[in-house]
Amino acid sequence: MKDIKPPLILVNFKAYPEAMGEKAVEKAKVAEEVSREEGVCIIVAPPLVDLALVASQVSIPVFSQHVDPVEPGRRTGHIPPEAVAAAGAVGTLLNHAEKRMDYMEIRIAINRCREVGIKSLVCCARPGHCQMVIDLGPDMFAFEPPELIGTGRSVASEKPESLRRAMSIAKRLKPDIIALCGAGVSCGKDVRDAIMFGAEGVLVGSVVRKPNFKEILAEMAKNALEAWEERAEAG
Repeated sequence: MKDIKPPLILVNFKAYPEAMGEKAVEKAKVAEEVSREEGVCIIVAPPLVDLALVASQVSIPVFSQHVDPVEPGRRTGHIPPEAVAAAGAVGTLLNHAEKRMDYMEIRIAINRCREVGIKSLVCCARPGHCQMVIDLGPDMFAFEPPELIGTGRSVASEKPESLRRAMSIAKRLKPDIIALCGAGVSCGKDVRDAIMFGAEGVLVGSVVRKPNFKEILAEMAKNALEAWEERAEAG
């Protein structure tokens, strides 16, 4: 499996027209270039229909935006983990605020991902729900207050104590989990602040729409690495 380690940035292409089809490949190649230049793990999550195309063109980790908690077979319109693994994905988002799942669906989906051999990243909207989600055993976790998604107001600046609490709960319950945060993260300072508050990386989305995508992503990567090193030095 492609190396996934903090600090990291996961770029969710969502269903933005600026990151579909060949544009998805272009944006993924930019992310690959920044990852190589800055020495920071960058994951991309393209639209599902572009998953195989993107995964075949880049060497950085590619995640699916979702999988369904089902086995392969008579599942018209469903997305079993086997399908995204066959397309080249090494992991998937689950329970994003824009693609909610109930508790049982999350549990089954995590287990199915484990069976197939792809990583599961579960999103959680509230610190109070963190323990329930992490007890299910995902490989990765992301704290994302939905009211801040797409606002440009970072979780680190708007909800710093909630962010600290969520990260602390995640690492206490499952020390080997990779704990991320998202929602409103739009610049290098947001990334730096998130990591200094305990996150091991960030989820970003709308940045993929920016004409200066590479410049912003490089700034984020630089800040991620600097904050990570500073945190390590501080113990």
